[in-house]
Amino acid sequence: MDQVGMLYQKLFDTIRRYHPSGDLSRVEAAYEMAKKAHEGQLRQSGEPYVIHPLNVAIILAELELDLETIMAGLLHDVVEADNYRKMFLAMAKDIRVILIKLADRLHNMRTLNYKSAEKQKEKARETLDIYAPIAERLGISKIKVELDDLCLKYLEPEVYADLTRQIHTKMSQREAYIGDIVRDIKAKLDELEIKATVYGRPKHFFSIYKKMLNKERTLDQIYDLLAVRIIVDSVKDCYGTLGVIHDMYVPMPGRFKDYI
Repeated sequence: MDQVGMLYQKLFDTIRRYHPSGDLSRVEAAYEMAKKAHEGQLRQSGEPYVIHPLNVAIILAELELDLETIMAGLLHDVVEADNYRKMFLAMAKDIRVILIKLADRLHNMRTLNYKSAEKQKEKARETLDIYAPIAERLGISKIKVELDDLCLKYLEPEVYADLTRQIHTKMSQREAYIGDIVRDIKAKLDELEIKATVYGRPKHFFSIYKKMLNKERTLDQIYDLLAVRIIVDSVKDCYGTLGVIHDMYVPMPGRFKDYI
């Protein structure tokens, strides 16, 4: 199976995970239309152009959006309305328009290495100023975080390379450490019959970089390179969970903040 076929299969597998019994014939028709419209077109990477709308559709499917949005993602470059005035006017009528534009920008940022250095900086600055804040405002942290890191990669390549080198050398240890913490907290909450979802992640590069700048510190002086999130059903359980955390771990003086 070639790359286009693999992406097509991934799209349908992703949709099926949250839409197991739906009729996907319209999505298939949208794909065929996009494939025909972009026939013979290539991206600057030399890949068939249809790979781009397929990736946009996959990003939308990973957000579990409705089939109409995914179809629009597949067809978004068949009729391109890329200026900001049209985009924001369309957003006022249907928020799904900006979701498609965010997915479009994310895939373009993922493949920005095929552009000139000048174009890379231009697109990265535009993304950091416009698209990443919109993703944050909409609460789509999955897209916002990746956009931030990709912007850092092209706006501050030396900083990005240095952070990548320093942080990735310890990535396996960090991931193992997060896993241990998540398991320990979940076990303790289960023991106390507090229903909770617990998960953790390493902090993303752009977040770490901003802390280094704002606090004028080196990477070794930044403490919160890891994050654990605990979601419970009530405010009462929030404070119960907070008590558990204080019992399990000693808070650093002056570093504890209560956002409940």
